[in-house]
Amino acid sequence: MPPVELRIGTRGSQLALWQANTVAAQLAAAGAPPCRIVVIKTTGDQLQDRPLSEVGGKRLFVKEIEDALLRNEVDLAVHSSKDMPALLPDGLSIAGVLPREDPHDAIVLPQGLSAKGSGLPAISSQPSALRDLLGPTPAIGTGSVRRVAQLLNLFPQARFTNIRGNVDTRLRKLDAGEQDVIILAAAGLRRLGFASRISLTLPADLCVPAPGQGIVAIEIRDDDIAMRGFVARISDADAAAALDAERAVVEALGGGCQTPIGALASAVDASTIELVGAVASLDGRRVIRATARARRADAGELGLRVGHELIAKGANEILAEVRAQ
Repeated sequence: MPPVELRIGTRGSQLALWQANTVAAQLAAAGAPPCRIVVIKTTGDQLQDRPLSEVGGKRLFVKEIEDALLRNEVDLAVHSSKDMPALLPDGLSIAGVLPREDPHDAIVLPQGLSAKGSGLPAISSQPSALRDLLGPTPAIGTGSVRRVAQLLNLFPQARFTNIRGNVDTRLRKLDAGEQDVIILAAAGLRRLGFASRISLTLPADLCVPAPGQGIVAIEIRDDDIAMRGFVARISDADAAAALDAERAVVEALGGGCQTPIGALASAVDASTIELVGAVASLDGRRVIRATARARRADAGELGLRVGHELIAKGANEILAEVRAQ
C-alpha cells in the first residue's frame, strides 16, 4: 500500500528549507504522495560560533538527519550535497538530485560597491584584476578551508575570518563593515533571491568549487524501493553524473568535507563530461590540479582517475599535513 505522506528530513536554515520545499513540490508534481517537512536541528546548527574545521566538519550538518532516516522517522532526507561525506552510512544512498545551480564561488562586496568596470569578465586570464579590485590585504569572510587555501594562493597577505549563519546574516555583517568581502556559493545566493549581491563569480581556474556545490541531493534508505521510484521521477541525469564524478575524487583522496579539495564536472557535449580536481596546501603555496574527460556514463571512474592523478602529483602529502594540523 503506498504511503499516505512522505516525510522529508531537513535542516531549518533558509537554504535548507528552500531545498526541501522544492523537492516536495517537484515530487507532488510528479505524482508522488504529499510531503511533510520535518525540521531536524543538527550539531552544525548548534555550533555557530566556531569554525567547522574545529568541530568536525560539515558532516555535522547531516548526521542527525541521517540518524532519523535510519530510525524510520523520516522517509527521505534533503541535503546540500557538498555537506555529505564521501562514504555514506550503511543502509543509505543518494537516490536522486535536482538540476544543478551555478556551482562556482561568488565574491560579494558590501552594499553599494560594484565590480563593474573593473575588467573582471576576463578574470580567468587576468587574476591581477581581482587583486586590483580587492587590494593586497583584503579582510575576507569565509568558513571554508578549501576557499582559504586556494585564495591564499592569490592573496598571500589576505586576512581571513570565519563567518557562519544564514545568508542574510552574513550579508548584514558584511554591510556593517565586519569584512571587506565575503565568499559564498553562488547557488545559495541565487536560490534565495540574492543574485543581485553577486559581484562576480570565481572561475574554476582560480578557485575550484567544493565537490557537489550547487547540487541538492535526496538521500533514502537502500531498501525503500517505493521511495527510490518516486525520487527517480525528478532526478536530473546531468547533475547526478557530475556528483558521481566529484564525490569519487573525494573518495579516492580519502578526504572529508573540511579538507582543501575542489572538484567540478561540466558537460563538454551530450555524452562527455570534463572534470577538474584540485588540492591546496593550507598556506596556499601549493595547488595541485588534474583534469580529464570521459563519457557521462563513466563519471565515477573519471572521478577516481582524477583523484589518483592528484595523488601521483603529491596530494596525499598535502592532505596528511592538513590532517596533522
